[in-house]
Amino acid sequence: MARRAVMTLFSAPTDPWSHRTRLVLAEKGIFIDVINTDPGNLPEDLLDLNPYHSVPTLVDRDLVLYDSRVIIEYLDERFPHPPLMPIDPTTRAQFRVALYRVERDWYGLAREIEEDPNGKTGAQSRKVLAEAITASADVFKAKPFFLSDEFSLVDASIAPILWRLPSYGIELPPQAQPIVKYANSIFTRPAFGASLTQAERELRR
Repeated sequence: MARRAVMTLFSAPTDPWSHRTRLVLAEKGIFIDVINTDPGNLPEDLLDLNPYHSVPTLVDRDLVLYDSRVIIEYLDERFPHPPLMPIDPTTRAQFRVALYRVERDWYGLAREIEEDPNGKTGAQSRKVLAEAITASADVFKAKPFFLSDEFSLVDASIAPILWRLPSYGIELPPQAQPIVKYANSIFTRPAFGASLTQAERELRR
């Protein structure tokens, strides 16, 4: 049975930070009010709630969260089934380090590409991101998901970036085949399909 919660997510239709939040919601079968916003014209209630005027922003009764990594960890703890983080403290810490690295490195470069798609910064970031993803290919050989037999918050964070590679002008080389295989397996998950906005679907058309 689908879970229901009195929550609202302010989300942008194409940014990867909002996408990974929607993907976690879909993986857990959480149905909430998702409000797709125009980053250049945010609704007044979001401006009042979030001092940084950013998305995604999650509102759960009196709680307001506006960092996507904080939001997805909160959702995993608020709705514990299925769990999207390991129970073992050591492995959990390793996955949190992986989340930090994906956000700092891949998401940071994605932001630079989106902000300067035709400039020198965007071109350099495109090159570095392609190299970083390719360098991680061996990590994805042993297990169906990131160092795991089960889908996790790390996978929910990696997938939105991999989905956007064609729109970023990035084509992975042959040595990145394990990443391509991993990506295709994630993209065929029903939850991934459910997480996509129409604008995100069009990124690969």
